[in-house]
Amino acid sequence: MEFGQMLWMLVSYASITILSLVFAWTIYYDITRTHIPPGIKQRLKLRLFNLSINVGFGLAQFLEKLGICPKHKAIRFIMDLVLPVISSKTIIKDLVFDEVPVRVYWPRTPTTDKRRAMIYFYGGVGVFGSLKTHGWLCNYIARRSGSVVVCVRFRCAPEHPYPVPVLDCRTATIHLLKNAERYGVDPNRIIVGGDSSGGTFAAAVCQELVTRKDLPRVRAQVLIYPFLQAVDFNLPSYQQNHSVPISFKKRIVQLGLLYLIGRNIKVDGIMLSAHVPEELRVKYRKWVSADIIPEEFKVRGYVPPVLAPFSKELYEIGKQAFEPMFSPLLAEDTVICQLPDTFILTCEYDVLRDDGLLYKKRLEDNGVPVTWHHVKDGFHSISMYVDYGPLEFPSSRSSCKRIVHFLEHL
Repeated sequence: MEFGQMLWMLVSYASITILSLVFAWTIYYDITRTHIPPGIKQRLKLRLFNLSINVGFGLAQFLEKLGICPKHKAIRFIMDLVLPVISSKTIIKDLVFDEVPVRVYWPRTPTTDKRRAMIYFYGGVGVFGSLKTHGWLCNYIARRSGSVVVCVRFRCAPEHPYPVPVLDCRTATIHLLKNAERYGVDPNRIIVGGDSSGGTFAAAVCQELVTRKDLPRVRAQVLIYPFLQAVDFNLPSYQQNHSVPISFKKRIVQLGLLYLIGRNIKVDGIMLSAHVPEELRVKYRKWVSADIIPEEFKVRGYVPPVLAPFSKELYEIGKQAFEPMFSPLLAEDTVICQLPDTFILTCEYDVLRDDGLLYKKRLEDNGVPVTWHHVKDGFHSISMYVDYGPLEFPSSRSSCKRIVHFLEHL
């Protein structure tokens, strides 16, 4: 056997061994660290889906350690392997709105009127997600509601950390508001929406635009299990769902910091609110507190946390997290009271559930009309699997129907 062939065999065996170890570790991690509550339907499907995600994360981490590819880029590549949208009921085009790439979905159903439009920001903690990952969801909303849907491809961290992604979203939204008729859209029926961190961006963009008198007013906002505050990561939903797929508490905080500052840091202190000065804890307690959460959402367990001592170092690293553009729940009442009609979707088995509940109360306290849908058997990201065939969960379609119903009445 030639030396080259022998070397190739050794490399092949080593690669197979390493990949097998990664897979074995992933199974062990999934079994020991993941909790899938009995209230979730099709638990085995979620278990297998979460296992595949963790395999992807493990493989990405392995490639990073070898110096082949940064972890976040490998994960993006894996996520973009989703099948592209093929639909005879929509027209799909890639355009550019003031240097921001977008993908637009037009329903093929004929109409003599200008259509309503929804500009959509996908989730992924400002690090992952793409036009591909949320294509089926955007296509579903467009064809079912008869709306034009504009999905925005904003720049992502860590290459472009906060506030770049949300600024891109704002730029695209302003372009649509100014040029609505060019795309067959009624400028007075434009809705801003998104899921997870995309819901964060939607809430932030709406707050940014309420004072703009030179633009048509945003008609409504659709916030699908949004992240809305970085003050308290020990609310009841964080405690109850910290190990429920797919958004684990520690992973959310780690990726959130990567989005905020563009690099990885240890987050143990931040998870115990060591980054929050006492004066800010007092200031935000009226808006961010377990005491505000209805008792029905504490029955699965809640223990008031013992917070870590204040760390000036962590505060300096993450102080931008208290800006409303990053944490929309922290905006002043003078802004909140001007917001448009709002749809909020929350999931019982989601660490971000209570962010949605707290924002719902703030909006209602300030006279903003709120339509709230709580998915009792839902988990984070449930809506994006609509039209994914066998990967779709029962709550995927039912939650998306509620979104469509809300849009149809605007």
